[in-house]
Amino acid sequence: MLRLDNWIRNNKKERPILSDKLRLGPPVKKPGKIVCTGLNYEDHIKESNLAATPKEPILFLKATSAISGPYDDVIIPLNSKKTDWEVELAVVIGKRASYVEETRAMDYVAGYLILNDYSEREFQLEKGGQWVKGKSCDTFAPIGPFLATKDEIRDINNLHLWLKVNNELMQDGNTSNLIFKVPFLVSYISKFMTLVSGDIISTGTPSGVGLGFNPPRYLKKGDVVELGIDGLGVQKQMLI
Repeated sequence: MLRLDNWIRNNKKERPILSDKLRLGPPVKKPGKIVCTGLNYEDHIKESNLAATPKEPILFLKATSAISGPYDDVIIPLNSKKTDWEVELAVVIGKRASYVEETRAMDYVAGYLILNDYSEREFQLEKGGQWVKGKSCDTFAPIGPFLATKDEIRDINNLHLWLKVNNELMQDGNTSNLIFKVPFLVSYISKFMTLVSGDIISTGTPSGVGLGFNPPRYLKKGDVVELGIDGLGVQKQMLI
């Protein structure tokens, strides 16, 4: 971070101006894995019609082949009828972590970014097996637009996160309502698998997903999804 600050200060007049037409790619290059946390907000548990709060984090993996840029189009899978949205705070690991104590967990965090955990609910919930089938379709993990380092976020437990579909507000939450907080998740996950630099932990989504409406509301071609988190920027995708 110090090197970057020095470069900006020393090159202030010569810094190039980027075109608005320039594509922003994912800010993390080839993470080894994406570990997601399910049902980590009480309001999302209620809208999912689940009776009990998990006693331990519900974990699942999302294929890294699903990663895309923050403004890239999202492809509705072939035969999909239930493509859904989920705005999530994601944690990026900075160094190898194995059996990390919760009190030291933040030492292993490089920073944070937005992840839209797109989900095909039929694939996820109606085809048996694990959730990964409904979470890993191509383009189902837009990340970015940038990675904010730990020092840039004053309070990770008090960030507003929101999502709109066709400019209609669907999700409106705060990370203060996370059941399992970031240090606990890093420590907990590190006891089941080694986390390495660049790995991503997605922390869960608040209420307002399409599955939670009565009747459910799912995405269709031409829909525009926009989402953001305090200090982490804004994403925008069109469904194709």
